[in-house]
Formats: sequence, structure tokens, C-alpha cells
Amino acid sequence: MEPGRGSFFGRTMIPVKVKGVGLDLSRNPLLLLIDQEEKMVLPIGIGLNEAQLISFKLGGYFFPRPLTHDLMAAVCGHLGATINKIVVNNVHDGTYYAQIYLEQAEKEIVVDARPSDGVALALASGTPLYITEEVASHSLPFAEVVKENMEDFLDHHDDTDDDLDEDMDSDDFSGGESGGRTLH
Repeated sequence: MEPGRGSFFGRTMIPVKVKGVGLDLSRNPLLLLIDQEEKMVLPIGIGLNEAQLISFKLGGYFFPRPLTHDLMAAVCGHLGATINKIVVNNVHDGTYYAQIYLEQAEKEIVVDARPSDGVALALASGTPLYITEEVASHSLPFAEVVKENMEDFLDHHDDTDDDLDEDMDSDDFSGGESGGRTLH
């Protein structure tokens, strides 16, 4: 078994961390989970509200009133339950599933959750995150994702620069009283 990996209920678990929140090509929010060695990234589609919450948590923002995941962590603490781990454990028809592993009075309690809620709870409580090997099979090589994003970024900026150069050479500019040029 590789370093950092664990086994729970006979399934190999891979520790992950939240790399960030991004957007797919259709501008839908994606949660980006990355393994500890930063070799693979798992993009999971999430809702806009969840993306904002996770971004705030990652940015270290503090809210004077508890948000839902802060509240859940506090309730668990007051009830004597420990949040042991969050596991993204399954994917079916493109939908990811997660579980929250709690312990109370030496009894394990497993609660189903959306991955975004599990991640937000993990960020609120400092709980470790894992994915199963089955879920990891849907991940992408991190170096490839970075390379693709850089190529897309450069292509986008090259296209923008080309469009701007074409506009600069065209008669689509009108001079103002000061003799300056204004983009239309």
C-alpha cells in the first residue's frame, strides 16, 4: 500500500486535499480535489452556492454567525461526536457521493452527504478528506490538467490579442475631441 493511503471496510482510501474551486468550459463550478503528492486531480461538479462557500473557507474568511457547516461541526461537538473523516466514496452516472464518518460513545455513525457538503464540513472542522480507488479512477493527471489550462489560457489570450490587433488596424475606432481612439 502506498504511503498515506488507508483502508476502511476493505476499500483503499486515498487522502486528498481541496486544491480549489474552478469553472468548467460551460462556466459551471467545479470542486478540485488533489492527492497529497499532487499527481491527480478529481474535478467534481457542484452548485454555485457551495462553490462560493468553499471558496470563502479556503480564503480564510470568517463570518460572525455560523454557516451551516460550522453549525453542524458545533452540534457534533456538543453532542460528543467526533467527525473522523469525509470520504467521496462512489460515482454513478456522473454524480459523486460522499459519506461523513462520525464517532460517538465508541460507536461509528456513517451519514450520506453530497461531496460539496462533506468538503465544506471538513474545511469547517479540520477533518481529513479521502476518495476511494474507484472514485480516483475518474481523476485526471494533475500535470495534464495544468498543461491544458495553460494552453487554453494562452490560446484565449492569443485570440484576444489577435482580435485586438485586428481592431487596431480597422476603421472601427472613432476619434474623440481629444483625438483619442475609443473601442466600440
